[in-house]
Amino acid sequence: MKQKYAIIRDDDQATLVVREYAELDKEMMSLLCEETYSQEKIKSALKDGQIELIKAIRTNNMYPPTTFAYAIAEAIAGLLDEGGNQSAELFFDDKDLFQRGEEVAIEEAADEEEVDEDVDVDDLLDDDDAIDDDFEDDSVLTDLKTSIKVADDDPADTDDAV
Repeated sequence: MKQKYAIIRDDDQATLVVREYAELDKEMMSLLCEETYSQEKIKSALKDGQIELIKAIRTNNMYPPTTFAYAIAEAIAGLLDEGGNQSAELFFDDKDLFQRGEEVAIEEAADEEEVDEDVDVDDLLDDDDAIDDDFEDDSVLTDLKTSIKVADDDPADTDDAV
C-alpha cells in the first residue's frame, strides 16, 4: 500500500498539522487521519531528540511504522528550522519496507558466525549410543491403574444420546 504524509506548519495558529493518506483505490489517495499539534510541544520534543519527537507525533489514530516515523521526524525538524518551508509531503510504499527487511535479514545472516564445518554428518546420525534401553521396559505401561470406568453399553457414541 502506498502512503503519503502531508505536514503543514501553520504559524498563525502556532500549530503543526500532519495528515496521513493511503492509496485505497488505484492511484487515488484517501485521507485516513489528521492530527494537529502545538508547535511549542513539537519543538520541546525535538529538543529532547528524534525519538521523543516520534513519541510526540504518534497517537492512537496515527502510528506510522518506525521507518516512516524517522523520515517524518526529519521533515518536521526541517519545517521548524528558521527559513524552513511551510509544508512537506512524504511518499512511502510498503513494498520498500519488505524489501529493506529482506536486505537486513541477508546482511545479518552474513554477519553470523560460520558453522563448524568439521562436524561429520555420520556422527550426528549414529544413534547407537544415544538411546538408553531403560525406557523400553513394557511393564511401565501395563501396570497403569485408572479410576475411570467406561461402560460397554454407554450411549455417548450414538446420535440418540442427548
